[in-house]
Formats: sequence, structure tokens, C-alpha cells
Amino acid sequence: MLIASQLEPTYARTVYPCFDEPAMKATFNIRIVHDPSYVALSNMPAIDTSERKDENGSLWTVTTFNTSLKMPTYITAFVICDFDYVTRTERGKEIRIWARKEAVKNGYVDHALNITGPIFSFLEDLLNISYPLPKTDLVALPDFAAGAMENWGLMTFQESSLMYLPSDKFTSRKAMIAVIVSHELGHQACAMLRHFFFLFKWFGNLVTMNWWNDLWLNEGLASYFEYLGATFVEPKLSLDKIFYDHVVQPVLREDNEVGVRSLSQSEDKIKGSFSLISLFDSITYNKGASITWMLSGFLTEKLFIRALNLYLKEFSFSNANQDDLWTHIQMVVDAQDEVQLPASVKKIMDSWTCQNGFPVLTLNLTTGTISQEQFLNKKNEKSTDSYNNTWIVPISWIRNGSSQPLMWLDKSSKMFPEMQVSESEYDWILLNVNLSGYYRVNYDQLNLKRLVRLLDNDPKAIPAVSRFQLIDDAFALTQFGYIQIETALELTKYLAREDELFIWNAVLLNLVPENLESTLKNYEVYPLLKKYLLKRMLPIYHYYAGFIRQNVDALEDDYFAQVYLEKLFATACWLGLQDCLDLSSELYTKWMDDPEYKIPFLIRRTVCCYGVAVGSDKEWNFAWEMYNHTDSTKEDKDILLSAMSCAKESWLLHRYLQYGLSDTLFSSNCTSIIILYVVTKDIGHRIAWEFVTENWPLLSERYGTELLLDILKVMGRFVNTDVQIQELQVFYNTTLEEDERVTATLLLEFSKTENMERRELLTRVADWLHKNVDD
Repeated sequence: MLIASQLEPTYARTVYPCFDEPAMKATFNIRIVHDPSYVALSNMPAIDTSERKDENGSLWTVTTFNTSLKMPTYITAFVICDFDYVTRTERGKEIRIWARKEAVKNGYVDHALNITGPIFSFLEDLLNISYPLPKTDLVALPDFAAGAMENWGLMTFQESSLMYLPSDKFTSRKAMIAVIVSHELGHQACAMLRHFFFLFKWFGNLVTMNWWNDLWLNEGLASYFEYLGATFVEPKLSLDKIFYDHVVQPVLREDNEVGVRSLSQSEDKIKGSFSLISLFDSITYNKGASITWMLSGFLTEKLFIRALNLYLKEFSFSNANQDDLWTHIQMVVDAQDEVQLPASVKKIMDSWTCQNGFPVLTLNLTTGTISQEQFLNKKNEKSTDSYNNTWIVPISWIRNGSSQPLMWLDKSSKMFPEMQVSESEYDWILLNVNLSGYYRVNYDQLNLKRLVRLLDNDPKAIPAVSRFQLIDDAFALTQFGYIQIETALELTKYLAREDELFIWNAVLLNLVPENLESTLKNYEVYPLLKKYLLKRMLPIYHYYAGFIRQNVDALEDDYFAQVYLEKLFATACWLGLQDCLDLSSELYTKWMDDPEYKIPFLIRRTVCCYGVAVGSDKEWNFAWEMYNHTDSTKEDKDILLSAMSCAKESWLLHRYLQYGLSDTLFSSNCTSIIILYVVTKDIGHRIAWEFVTENWPLLSERYGTELLLDILKVMGRFVNTDVQIQELQVFYNTTLEEDERVTATLLLEFSKTENMERRELLTRVADWLHKNVDD
């Protein structure tokens, strides 16, 4: 048994009577009556334990805790558990990591213990503020929906966010634990700043937002600092690459729909706790962190930290809103003359926090003119309304490899004479260096041609993050109707000289998205893509294949290999690269010969899939046998469930689906997973569909219509004609209720339109590849 509290945002009121608002801070005296075989933890150290008998004569323990510092209700916390802990002292303060007894005994929380103290000290030194509590407990919970929570003095985490197992050597877990611990510790000072990463609670706990509409102050600042803290304890992580890849790029992909909210909302827009919960999203975390990154960039980190230090001291143990932060930054800016801003800090920052979306900057480098507009989908009629939003945009830029002074675009269009380029093709300009600003850039053809030429001749002349950004911006601009696909493709010509996996990942996600792998083979673009991409992938593929074959341990600290190598290898095998198929077969056979052998984790999913695909029933049967092995982990089982759907023989897939129906062979929740794995494979989609139609009464009883709609989403990728739609409709007219039929029909109509657009796009890609495949 275990009890752990999670009171953010408005659950303290369900535990004890209180005014449960972040601005209402108090000190708390907490006492817990519990079973003597358990330990009770709270925000403060325990100062007394006594015994008490209940009316039946049973003995209970009463643990009394020291009076807390002044704090909001949502970070009061308690845990009652029978865990063990490991401990160390950092600058005279006790740090304990609690977990299940066997996890502590096996050393699974030692890594977290080793990094927590140094991150604390790093943050204290950076912000020049001492952590005000005498102790900190971090607790690893076997099940915790929130991921992690920054309760002052008693932080709670999902086990996976705090435990590092020997088998995690080649997963990115070590780095992620550093990021998450950093996020939660970051909060320990500011209780204002949390989704997947939990770092900085100086923001939130010490200084709390006035109300939830400024939640981004807690979470955005914490998310920014989590990467500083993580790269401090894991110096091999590249701060700018990981920040752009994990924070900025994902939120740029989301923050472009008409209905997406702004970062800071007025209180009256947020009513009721449902809306509050919805604020804990990527806009709050990732956009908040991205805006903070931009702010720190144009102020300089030195001034930014100085301003934060003032702000934290001024509002310690009380509350603030974003205007208070801007005021303190303005005070620091006014007291120096190195950094000059085009407007007040409030005016600049309100343009980013109070408006939804972000701008795209369009260049004309013949005249040196830059204009801005909100980045919206031009292909979508709903987003053609003119918003007339303008931002005050800091423009970092380099010319021919040299950094230039920061420029500001503070209106919808402006001419910058210093940005006019000469007629020389060696004269080029790059904006938003290392993605220091939260916007996209649309270059004119003249400059793009020069950048393409530069990438061909000397890709390293452009910083890695800027290469990523060039490619990511180009594909996003294509997708949203600003430029043609050919422009984005021109930027991929140089890739044979690209050695950064995170850049390759961006290219492959755009050219070979996972949801299209099964359908792309039906188009003439496939053999052209195969020839074009493989020629460019070979250098980086062989570089990593060498490690896989000879010295996989050398990749232990290569974070991006742990995150993205699988996609590179999966694409190489999908494109039919013989060495990749041979390597998969070779490693899979090694495993069949010795079940104790471990296929390198970095590419285990790909190896298992293609080991089965190029093999016969012997390979399939081995996967089946290993799936049924008692000590297979949940992750191993999922890899094998997926691998068995990779078989190239129809009869094996038929048999697999039949196995899926059996209650004795699988738990019933596996059947739908098996069907969905098979239906996404190029030869599997017809087989799975026939299986579903034949067995619908049984499947319907087990899974209801949700399974059918999931399958229709996948089947939709193959729908190109009205006849195909009719075929699917005939089936579900007899199986679905009327309202569900409407949903299914809309889904298919949408798929058909999407497929027609895709066919048009793929024809253009094929035409371009025809001309460029031998370059």
C-alpha cells in the first residue's frame, strides 16, 4: 500500500479545508497518524513521533512535522510508504531519494542521488539564492499520472523519471532523469515554473504566480532552467541542440492553429478546474521555455540572471505576475548601457505572451526588406482571416559566417540596408542563428540558392542547429503553403556530408513519415527516393553500423544515437539497403543461437522486425517463443508483438491474427494491438481488413467500435477511389450505428482528399527526384 498526494492545481481543498488559491500563502503544521510499519513524509522534517491507541486497542504512530515556510496550498504534500532511501548531504542540507526496497538495494536510485546535490548547488550559485528548506526528499512512485511534481521539500516522480537501471545503459534515460530532476529542483526556488520535464522550483515555490493564468512563469522558467541544470551534470549533452530538438521545434509544430491560446491568458478566460488542468500543456512548458530562451538571448544571460535574482529576492514567499518580472528586467536594463532595446521590456514581451501564435519573417535580400505575418496554414480557409498581429522580433544573424549586431523588427515590414546582398554568389545571410528567436524564416530564392550552394561546399559553415532549422522551416513552409516542395528538397542535396543524427531525423520524418511507410511503396516515388536517399545516407549509416558491429559501448554517451538511430536504421532497411537487412538478419540469428545474447537496444525494434521479415517461419516462431518467455519485459514484449507483424508471408500473418483471437495465447487487450500492427504493414493491410470483417461480431463485443475507427484511420491511407470507399462503407453500414457511420464516412472522405493531395505532392517529388537523383 502507498499513499502520495498530488494537489496541483486545485486538489488541496479535497484534503483539508482551505482557501485553495496560489496567492493565499500560509505556514502549515502537519501531523499524520499511520500504521507503525510505514513511514510518513511531508514538506518539512519530522520533529516528533509518538504512539496512539484506537478504540479497538490497535497501536498507531503519530508523526508530527516542523512548521512549514510560508507557501501556497498546492505544494503541501505527504507520502505514506514502506520504502527505503539513500541519502547524502549537500551544503549542510540532507537529500534523500526514496523508492521500493528492492530498487534501493539494487542501486537504481544512485544516479539520481549523485546528480541532485550538484544541480541544487549549480542553481543556488547561478541564481545567488540559497535553498530555504533543511531537507529535500525525492520519492519514486510506481504509478504517477503527473510524471513529476515539485512539492516543496517532498518531490514526487514516476519511477521511470528517477530510476536508472543497468539495462538503461543505451537508452536516453540517464539524460532525461537529469532534465526532469533539474526541472523539479528549479521549481524549489520560484514555484512558478512542469508535461514531461520537471526542473526549476525556485520558480513557483519561493515566488508563486498570482493566479493560474500566469502558470507559464512557473513552468516556462523551470523548463528553461532544466536544460541548463541537465547539461551542467551531463556535460556531453549539447544544450542548444537538445533544447531546439526537444523544446522549440515541437511547439512550433503545434502553435500554428487558429484556436491555440496565447501563453498568458486573462483570468476571466479561465473558469473552473477543467480549464486549469488544460493549462498544463506544451504552450505553457515549451513555448514558455522558448520565449525565456529568446529573452535570455537578447538580454544576454548575465543581465537575465541578474534580473531574475532581483525578482526572486523581491518576491520571496509571496506572489508575482508577468508584469512584475518585466519590471525587474527593465530595472536591470535601465542600469546599464551595453544592451539597447527598441521598446520597453513589457511591450516587447507582451507581444510574445499575450498574442497567440508566432510570426514568419519573409526576406527580400535584394532590397534588404523583412516583413512579418502570423504563421498560419495558407491552405486552410479557416486561417485566412487577417489577424494583423505583429511582434517585436529580435533578429540575430550572420553574414558569410561572421556574427552581426542584433537587429529588431518592430513593425509589419522594415528595410535593413545592411542586409542587402551583393551580386556575388558567396555573399549569404542567415537569420535567427541557432534558433535564438521563436519564429520561422522564409528566405527569398536568391539567398536560398546561395545557402544550398554553401551546404554543398561546406555544410559546417552553418551551425548544426541552424542547418536543422533551415530544413525544418522549409518543410513547414511547404506544408503550410508558403513555398513549393522543390525548395525544401533542394536543401537535402548536401546530406551525404551531414553527420548530425538529429538533422537526419528531421529530414526522414518529413520525407518518410511513419504513417506513410506502408503506402509509399505503391508510388513511383519509392524507387527514386530509395536511390536518392540511400546515396546520401550511406556515410552516416556505415559510421553507426561500424559501432553496432564492433563497439556498441562507445555510443553510451551519444544522446542522439540513443534517441534517433532507430529511425535511421529502420529507414535504411525499409529502403532495402542490403547491408541493413544483412545486419538485422545476422544479429537476429545470433539471438536465435543464444537467447542470452542481447541485440543492441539502440536498433532492437528494427533488427527484430527485419530479422522476421527476411526470415521464414523459423524466425517468426522464435519471436513467438521469446514473446512467451516469462522474463520478457513489457518493452521486449511490445517489440516482439510489432516484429511478428513484419512477416512477408501472408500465411504467417493470417496465423498471427488467428492467435490474437485466442484467450489462452494472449491477454484480450493484445488482439487490437496485433490487428493495428498488421494493418499498418504494406502486405498486412488487406489481410487485417479481411480478418476484421470476418470476425467482427467477436471483436465488436471485445473492443466496440473504437477499434474499427482506429483501423479505418489506417485503411484510409490506402483509399484513393470512390469504389474503395464504397467497399469499406458496405461493411460498416451493417455494423455501425447511424451516428458512428457519419464519423466513419467523414473519416474516409477526409482520407480520400488527403490522399489526392498527397498523390499530387508525390508526383512533384518524383519529378524533382528524376532530375536530381544522380547529382
